[in-house]
Amino acid sequence: MVHGYKGVKFQNWAKTYGCCPEMYYQPTSVEEIKEVLALARQQNKRVKVVGGGHSPSDIACTDGFMIHMGKMNRVLQVDTEKKQVTVEAGILLADLHPQLDKHGLALSNLGAVSEVTAAGVIGSGTHNTGIKHGILATQVVALTLLTADGTILECSESSNAEVFQAARVHLGCLGVILTITLQCVPQFHLQETSFPSTLKEVLDNLDSHLKKSEYFRFLWFPHSENVSIIYQDHTNKPPSSSASWFWDYAIGFYLLEFLLWISTFLPGLVGCINRFFFWLLFTGRKENSNLSHRIFSYECRFKQHVQDWAIPREKTKEALLELKAMLEANPKVVAHYPVEVRFARGDDILLSPCFQRDSCYMNIIMYRPTTVPGRTLRKCILPLRSSVPSEKSWTPLGCS
Repeated sequence: MVHGYKGVKFQNWAKTYGCCPEMYYQPTSVEEIKEVLALARQQNKRVKVVGGGHSPSDIACTDGFMIHMGKMNRVLQVDTEKKQVTVEAGILLADLHPQLDKHGLALSNLGAVSEVTAAGVIGSGTHNTGIKHGILATQVVALTLLTADGTILECSESSNAEVFQAARVHLGCLGVILTITLQCVPQFHLQETSFPSTLKEVLDNLDSHLKKSEYFRFLWFPHSENVSIIYQDHTNKPPSSSASWFWDYAIGFYLLEFLLWISTFLPGLVGCINRFFFWLLFTGRKENSNLSHRIFSYECRFKQHVQDWAIPREKTKEALLELKAMLEANPKVVAHYPVEVRFARGDDILLSPCFQRDSCYMNIIMYRPTTVPGRTLRKCILPLRSSVPSEKSWTPLGCS
């Protein structure tokens, strides 16, 4: 019999949501998961599956049964000819990267955080940027799904194709993902180049920026015109870094955290803080190069409230200018930096925010501690819906 635990408290990484499931399981095999599901059917309990717990939403929370997949984390097969890797659903991407390095392989695109599981990444629609690249789930070529009644489905474009198109962004609704086969590419290096610009310049020349860099994104500093443009592109240059503990931690983390804490008492300081840190850290040109996964991933230092919105790519300028105008018209509504803007290619995954359209992602954050909770985020975002109508045009994911 699989062993479960009572009295376990689950919290997501940002500690913005938590729950106390009735029973908490850490299975080590498919048979043990089947036992949990059978018990849940007998007792009429809801089952939620959790991976790295990095989602800023409450999607994994439950007062029923919780299955943590962390002990099902093996690399099962590496096919160097097809450049494919099959893994158990609970493997962290941070643990997968060195395994792929050994075989000269890499994933073509990654999100900003690698302390997340393979199944969680695809299930929540995680994305990065690059208009030639889809969300991370588009790299999945096959998966194994255990349904609530104990049936195992092998899913791909040629087997259970309709389920496959739904299960690649599943939100935990269809069953338990057991294994995933990912399409890889030959190992590659990236050079990251960042430089300052203005919101007007980047929006007026958006198509040009998208063509210039394979993995283009930009950071807008609310309450200002300031923008930091970031290009990431293939390179043969040796690894190099402009990282500095003093600037990255002493200034970029500890000083910023202290000033944001002060701003919880004086919210009007937020605009000044945004402009000050742009001047301090983002007005120069910076270059870094390394293996792709080391450039894609970075350390997420601040606990934070996050909302990530997918909109039609052609609405990028309209949406950002409206958000800027709304902040200017409501000085009591403040927004921390940065608003991160990224892009992804359209796909045919049923629940994907990029379903049948290229999308722009607007990632809006509020660092903690803050006196401006999720309610203010909604004040910032919801007015945009009425003036930029489009079929499936605004999709809140809460996943970065």
